[in-house]
Amino acid sequence: MGIPIRSLLVASLVLSSIALHVAAKTLDPYKVLGVDKNASQRDIKKAFHKLSLKYHPDKNKEKGAQQKFEEINNAHEILSDEEKRKNYDLYGDEKGNPGMGAGNFGSHDFTGGGPRTTYFSSGDGWQTMGGQGNSKTFSFSFGGNPGAGGGNPFGFDLGDVFSNMFSGGSMGGNQHGGFAGSGKPSARTSSQHKNPVTIQEVTMQTFNKEIADQGITWLLLFYTQQAKGQFVLESVLEDVARSLDGAVRAGKVNCDIEKALCKKNGVSVGKSARLFIYSYSTAEKGSLHEYSGDSDAKSLKTFCQEHLPRFSRRVDINQFNFPSNAFPNLPEVLLLSTKKDTPTMWRAVSGMFHSRLTFYDAEVKDVSLPLLKRLGVKNVPALVGRTVNGEVQLLKDGISVKDLRSGIKELKTLLESFEKKNKKLASEQAKKHAKASEPKENKIPLLSASNFEETCGEKAPVCIIGVFKSNKAKEKLESILSEISQKTLIRGQSYSSGNAITYALLDGNKQSAFLSSFDKSGYKSSDKLLLAYKPRRGRFAVYKGEVSMEEAERFVVSVLNGDVQLSATGQKPVLR
Repeated sequence: MGIPIRSLLVASLVLSSIALHVAAKTLDPYKVLGVDKNASQRDIKKAFHKLSLKYHPDKNKEKGAQQKFEEINNAHEILSDEEKRKNYDLYGDEKGNPGMGAGNFGSHDFTGGGPRTTYFSSGDGWQTMGGQGNSKTFSFSFGGNPGAGGGNPFGFDLGDVFSNMFSGGSMGGNQHGGFAGSGKPSARTSSQHKNPVTIQEVTMQTFNKEIADQGITWLLLFYTQQAKGQFVLESVLEDVARSLDGAVRAGKVNCDIEKALCKKNGVSVGKSARLFIYSYSTAEKGSLHEYSGDSDAKSLKTFCQEHLPRFSRRVDINQFNFPSNAFPNLPEVLLLSTKKDTPTMWRAVSGMFHSRLTFYDAEVKDVSLPLLKRLGVKNVPALVGRTVNGEVQLLKDGISVKDLRSGIKELKTLLESFEKKNKKLASEQAKKHAKASEPKENKIPLLSASNFEETCGEKAPVCIIGVFKSNKAKEKLESILSEISQKTLIRGQSYSSGNAITYALLDGNKQSAFLSSFDKSGYKSSDKLLLAYKPRRGRFAVYKGEVSMEEAERFVVSVLNGDVQLSATGQKPVLR
């Protein structure tokens, strides 16, 4: 059956449009970025980064640069998303719409690109089955909705046109005018797509929990859906985060969603995305500093290194000694290395531990220095610590690391172990201090036959006895004597523990015989009194007035200073 003239005319128009579009616009994302179909995500990122910098409208004012920049971004959007990339490889459309299928005819492929767009791929004319070739993909729109009547401006099924034109024999066709493909997309192994450094989506909760004042340096990209430059900055950000992995973490904040977080940090995103570093370079607390340099990894990395924490004090190892009166009393650590400047990894960990340890670092040219020999340092880098109780010790020498991340991990492990040891020491010190500072229990003993010799025997130079005949009098005398016993009452004289003034209480109701050794009446008329007894000399003095703190202290002082006349006891006092 012959092909209708109408169909031939329409097909001719379609192919003419295709030919014009082939010359006008290339949509193959692999070709746009100049990468192979088996390219890894890292290769795609590198290509995108390079081209986006080259054609960025802010830098490239040539005609067509804007369009090229948009093509580069579109290509990156497809290939950086595994699902979109898979759909494109299978169907020629990142959305996964089969369209006209993935078949081919000779050196030409036709694929449906969604409800309004059809893609045409032109090979080099010599492409072998299953080969990659140098194909280019182009699109054109027919308008309308294919799902409804009159789905295109031509008023008939374009699939029938192509079927009439090209079908025949065993080739066969389908309702979309496609053909059974003989080649399959090459499989990409996981090893070809190594996971890049994760750029974390930052929410208010994430910021408060993981970023704010946590001692870790972050690169933060603030953006909106309308802001330009996000993909360029994100690519640079990823490169730098990978280069400084362990020292710097990366995150991005969508200010369309996290409006409160952006407002809290005083960040407003206008036409372009903005990049900040959250660092501790100048203060104990973290703060945001905006990056305004060139959009390249080298410049951003330099910016990051300038803003890494600076909590470590650079010292001269030939003259260094750990301060003995450091405040606050934190454990101290010293890094010894051959570096002329403070190493990046040491600056990073100084931020992580800045409120828990005091940091120093020094350049070492000769490990035979007396200090290093004394510490047992044989190889550098080495880490030395001083505990809270003043002990200086070698934590590790000959520290070997393969990269920045592993180096920081090794240092963190050493510092955490040292910190744990110091917490234990500090706890023990606190317990000792608390015990030492506790007021000693100065309970005044009640004299009895069993303790008289120990309390008021001849070993005691003076025994101050509070005599009571009521519970109220007992409590008052005990309080007064307890306080007086803690004071040094003789100028220029101190007593050793074996030759001390002693204090005691005596129940006058039960020990009248004892009291009669001092006075025949046994002081029967007194509810309370103070008795100063010198057992070696057998002499005493008594105070029978109103017993107050001031009067009691005056009486004791006068006895000790010899200002009171002492009387001899009638007989040796004995307790029963």
